[in-house]
Amino acid sequence: MELYNSTLESGFILVGILTDSGSPGLLCTTISVLYTLALTSNGLLFLVITMDARLHVPMYLLLSQLSLMDLMLTSVVIPKMLVDYLHGENAISFEGCALQMFLVLTLGGAEGLLLAFMAYDRYVAICHPLNYMVLMRPRICWLMMATPWTLAFLNSVIHTSYTMHFPFCMTREIRHLFCEIPPLLKLACADTSRYEFMVYVSGSVFLMPSLAAVLASYTFVLAAVLHMSSGEGRQKALFTCSSHLTVVGMYYGAAMFMYVQLSSHHSPQQDNILSVFYIVITPALNPLIYSLRNKEVIGAFRRVLGRFSLI
Repeated sequence: MELYNSTLESGFILVGILTDSGSPGLLCTTISVLYTLALTSNGLLFLVITMDARLHVPMYLLLSQLSLMDLMLTSVVIPKMLVDYLHGENAISFEGCALQMFLVLTLGGAEGLLLAFMAYDRYVAICHPLNYMVLMRPRICWLMMATPWTLAFLNSVIHTSYTMHFPFCMTREIRHLFCEIPPLLKLACADTSRYEFMVYVSGSVFLMPSLAAVLASYTFVLAAVLHMSSGEGRQKALFTCSSHLTVVGMYYGAAMFMYVQLSSHHSPQQDNILSVFYIVITPALNPLIYSLRNKEVIGAFRRVLGRFSLI
């Protein structure tokens, strides 16, 4: 088969979920609404936490990083996808594809690690409240905020460089809503089996320990909650934990299917649907799940609005 020279300006064609959908108009509207919700809620939450000094504690500082990651992650993919659909153009340059892959891997990988640190923060707060200020002192908190970005950045540099070095065939259609490793490997005119195994190992190293940490943290939290004397407090805590675990399950489930499985076992339809979960649905739900019915966040939001109204 004739090879595609990666230096050509023609790049790739993204054949995403809107193209393959039976009702693209309805799906486009739904994704637009979810993107607007994700953009607004994450942007407001990040702004409120940044501006209100009372929220400069580990729990909310970590939450601000989650909002920033979600805000950037969904904005890397969704606007281009919607504009391409409205204009009837699905092209993306080779450089643009590499940049998109790098950003998605960085932000997605960082979020997976951050969720584990957030679960640990809740474990310490509920199970070791007297030692919370020691175990979550400022230096530890800043380290928890910086580590996901650093590790995810290094991982993304390696995978983006290696994936894009393959020779690609003249069939330039990526049957996916954005540039990601599994669908791109299907276009490679070379043996990718060793690299697929490397992706599998890397995905396992990134995701499995983080997921194990989340599950372990919430297991201890739930055990502590069940021993609460207050029935109302126990019910509220159980609702919060179940909400958190639902979002975490959606994120890790989709990510593990994409990266802890050989690309030969993937189908375009499954990949597109699962990608929508961690690209737009999870970012839209995170601010609502983590800050809904939170009196401190609502109070901070009112204070920030009060400042702007006085300007």
